[in-house]
Amino acid sequence: MKIRFYRKEDEKGWVRCRVLSFLDTAYFDNVLKEKERYENPSIELVAVEEGQIVGLLDIEYEVEERTVCTKGAGFGGMIWHIAVHPDFRRQGIATQLLKEAEVIAKIKGLSRLEAWTRDDDWVNKWYVKNGFKNVDSYLQVFMDSDELVGTMKSNLTHFQPIHAFAHYLGDETEKIKKQFKRTHECVCFEKMLNN
Repeated sequence: MKIRFYRKEDEKGWVRCRVLSFLDTAYFDNVLKEKERYENPSIELVAVEEGQIVGLLDIEYEVEERTVCTKGAGFGGMIWHIAVHPDFRRQGIATQLLKEAEVIAKIKGLSRLEAWTRDDDWVNKWYVKNGFKNVDSYLQVFMDSDELVGTMKSNLTHFQPIHAFAHYLGDETEKIKKQFKRTHECVCFEKMLNN
């Protein structure tokens, strides 16, 4: 297995790896049809095994503080994507991608990394195991038509919302979790990089 920088011709394999990696997670419905492009500089790595993309890591980083990251001080990098193909999990690929990205991030002058993820216990444990600390969270709430009654309505005639997605930033998280069938705690992890 080789870790290298992402190349434009990797896009199809990158998308396939990401889609398959997310299917059995809380992000199962976060499907991309093409690779994201970033406004700011980025560190984009892939893990390749026999010509197949089996892991990926994208970090968009700041050249001006607090333009990409939301927490802490100093230049930060946001981990937008980290994924390992399900057939290649538990081989340390994500950790190897992270370690390589950290080396590059330090060279670029970053002092910290941030990552937001949903409430998959195994994912959250991986971040903690790799030196990240939980620094914030909020709820992501998915609503179907029956749950929208009394919660949301349209001012447009003949326009009826069927599904909705919302962020809940308040203190009554248990009440919200009981009211809606699908809620996820979205957790912010931060790791300080010792330069």
